[in-house]
Amino acid sequence: MRAKPHILIVDDSADVTGALRVLFEETGNDVSVANTIRDAVAAAEARAVDVMLLDLTLPDGDGLTVLATMRARAAEPRVTAALTGRAEPEVAARCTAAGCRAVLVKPVPIAELLRCVREWTV
Repeated sequence: MRAKPHILIVDDSADVTGALRVLFEETGNDVSVANTIRDAVAAAEARAVDVMLLDLTLPDGDGLTVLATMRARAAEPRVTAALTGRAEPEVAARCTAAGCRAVLVKPVPIAELLRCVREWTV
């Protein structure tokens, strides 16, 4: 039997992490949440992450720092998608250059989010 995919949701909003936790747990995933860079890195070091949904604005810095730190510590998720409220092309380019597979602009339609995560965890 295949293990459930592990989704790490990193966002400064407890409302966002709470809602996404429920969504992904109800669709058969194991979910961890983090609201800071430090907590996100600790979560990834504690357990391998299949998909990380990463907000770019965190209380302790730029969300892309999470990805760089995880990579340096050999704890990089299999797939990282940036979740951001900013749709500017330079933001997308920065995320792609940092290693994000996708840049999803909030609010992301639930069907699209589920489709992406399902595709990335196959």
